[in-house]
Amino acid sequence: MNPVLVTTARVYKSSQYVRVNVESIDKFCDTFDLRRIRYWIDVAPIELTQLDDNDRLNFLFVFNAINFCYWGDPKWTVEYKGKRYDGAWGMMVALKRALDDGIPILDAKYLSNLTRGELATILRGDGELPLFDARLQILHEVSNILYRKFGGRFSNVVKLAAGDTLKLLNIITYEFPSFNDFASYRGYKVYFHKRAQLLIADIYRSFKGQGIGNLHGIEQLTCCADYKIPQVLRKLGILEYTTELADKVDNKVIIPHGSIEEIEIRANTIWAVEFIKSRLKSKSVQITAMDIDSYLWLLGQNKSPTDKPYHRTYTIYY
Repeated sequence: MNPVLVTTARVYKSSQYVRVNVESIDKFCDTFDLRRIRYWIDVAPIELTQLDDNDRLNFLFVFNAINFCYWGDPKWTVEYKGKRYDGAWGMMVALKRALDDGIPILDAKYLSNLTRGELATILRGDGELPLFDARLQILHEVSNILYRKFGGRFSNVVKLAAGDTLKLLNIITYEFPSFNDFASYRGYKVYFHKRAQLLIADIYRSFKGQGIGNLHGIEQLTCCADYKIPQVLRKLGILEYTTELADKVDNKVIIPHGSIEEIEIRANTIWAVEFIKSRLKSKSVQITAMDIDSYLWLLGQNKSPTDKPYHRTYTIYY
């Protein structure tokens, strides 16, 4: 079983700051439209199918390595082909823009020697991008490992798993330390593996489960415990915070990484989606946590001035 599900179960059962409202889950599932399930990468502002398999996998790897923490003030935005993008889509178009400019961002050897100035050019935009230096450090880490151990091709990492989703998750989080997303909760280790799971889901979706994307056990992935999914779940009344925690989140007080409050938000997010999945099985036995994750994430892109803030945590993991 996925260690994320196993270890977060204990947090869910003993949470003191966050709870899952089962009645709100029932209401949400009653109105859930299976026809509206779309994979976020399929509606992204760039098309990756024009890249060959090796380059596409390297792109997804590089993207997910630095796909985190976009809530600067003012928010970081990137212009690409006359439109502006922020968040994950902003990062995706920034990397595609670099490719268009002839910058070899898919070359592990190039990335292993990337300078701060070169990364600033790649990620140029308006507003603040938090944890910039952490992104540079991560690119050095993952590209060095990819170059030394896997010939510079992420496809060699995927092939090592022989189509086994959980084996691939284990390889990624073991071989690339910055993907090993875990925390300590009341003395025991809790795994989340947000970016590693999203990377695997992106591979599966981008290749439509065919060829190198033919990964069995994909249904064992959980949702991605980030800051957008819990924001949407809270808006739906599915996640509920204590008054103390709600005041912190609503007033944009930083929730420290590894704190009990942050861990409980993330763990309850995972289990809320698991409960949604369980209830939706009567509509579609094929539905996965990642299907619901995409549904909720895209729902969160429909921003409203009345939306309550998401929790703010400085972290490389989401």
